[in-house]
Amino acid sequence: MAQQQPVQVAAEFKLVVVGDGAVGKTTFVRRHLTGEFEKKYIATQGVEVSQVIFYTTHGPIRLVIWDTAGQEKLGGLREGYYIGAHCSIIMFDVTSRISYKNVPKWHKDLTRICENIPIVLVGNKVDSKDRKVKARQITFHRKVNIQYYDVSAKSNYQYEKPFLYLLRRLANDPNLALVQALALLPPEIQMDANQIAQIQEDQRKAEEIGLPDEQDEEFNS
Repeated sequence: MAQQQPVQVAAEFKLVVVGDGAVGKTTFVRRHLTGEFEKKYIATQGVEVSQVIFYTTHGPIRLVIWDTAGQEKLGGLREGYYIGAHCSIIMFDVTSRISYKNVPKWHKDLTRICENIPIVLVGNKVDSKDRKVKARQITFHRKVNIQYYDVSAKSNYQYEKPFLYLLRRLANDPNLALVQALALLPPEIQMDANQIAQIQEDQRKAEEIGLPDEQDEEFNS
């Protein structure tokens, strides 16, 4: 079989994915099939690196995705992990309150090294019936003016949203669109239409509520 020619990309950016262990970062990154073939492990940084090409209206854009691969257990990442990052996804698990409580620490750690890069906060596992972090409790992104999306890695729900937002920011074009569907693994779980509608309605209502005076005050009540 003839070897595939390497794709000429219009741009390449480094994306770092951070958050507590077991929130689903690696599962999320690995949903994209092409990233699997590019995966490599950088032992000195304790990081797994995937390269995913997104075919956009600005041409092919490569995101080099750095996933901490468990290094968050060290209580902080090496500066080398963040250096040179163009954008970031901070992930927490909506079934784990502590993973959301730690989001401000990840944000502080990240922005200390990477000032003014586009950041998306992602709440994973919204497919779960055991949701602990409700939509109305997710306020940190509004306080620091970053984007937020609910996702379910295992069902591919809203998988492309964080990436598309970052690509639009990086290209400085709010109308940038994908011209080719993402090559994703089939969903491991299915979310029904009623469940999705409820998640979206809860999120819409949450965005209309005024911000609390203290971060996470709902958790402390």
